[in-house]
Amino acid sequence: MARLRTQPASISWLLTILTASLLALPVQSLYFFIDGAAPKCFFEELPKDTLVVGHYQAEEFLHEKSKYENHDAINIFISVDEVFDNDHRVVSQNGMSKGRFTFSAADSGDHKICFTSSGAAAGGWLNGGATSGIIKLTLDLAIGETSSIDSSDKNKIQDIVSKVKDLNGRLQDIRREQVWQREREAEFRDQSETTNARVVRWTLVQLAVLGITCAWQLSHLRAFFIKQKLT
Repeated sequence: MARLRTQPASISWLLTILTASLLALPVQSLYFFIDGAAPKCFFEELPKDTLVVGHYQAEEFLHEKSKYENHDAINIFISVDEVFDNDHRVVSQNGMSKGRFTFSAADSGDHKICFTSSGAAAGGWLNGGATSGIIKLTLDLAIGETSSIDSSDKNKIQDIVSKVKDLNGRLQDIRREQVWQREREAEFRDQSETTNARVVRWTLVQLAVLGITCAWQLSHLRAFFIKQKLT
């Protein structure tokens, strides 16, 4: 009976440790809410020569379905300002409800990243209350060195490079085949010209022999007829 009492306590203790360990895992993405056309901004301190690649997805809350769904009419304006350089703007991008943005930190310091919604979300109250105008924006930031490229883009580039290499290989094969065809055509043309020249020469020889034979026969017949008259 004592063992049966201690097992639930040990199980709950293990569950507590597992839950704490799961909560301690780093979060790869975050989401926040944008109300109407009011911009949502946050600050990110970045070292010099740091590449930032952001992927975002905006969803609008629908009262009819009581959930957030993607809406094609949502437009997201993205701006990135360098706070340390009198709010110098390095990114000014109008995007759809889902997309990406990229920038590189020219110098170390705070960067102000803002998102502003427009389109159906900003004017959701005009749609008869079907939408609330509140946008849920999911953001995934990949921050690294300028020389590093995120794995997905690297894989895409490698695929494109491999396709280009395949196309170049096929073009080389086509060019080699064209050169081979030209060589074959030149060889066939040379053979045809040689054969034609031989045929012409043989025809001339035959005509010469025929002419000589005819002349000999005529002279022989003439001599024969003259001899017959004399006798």
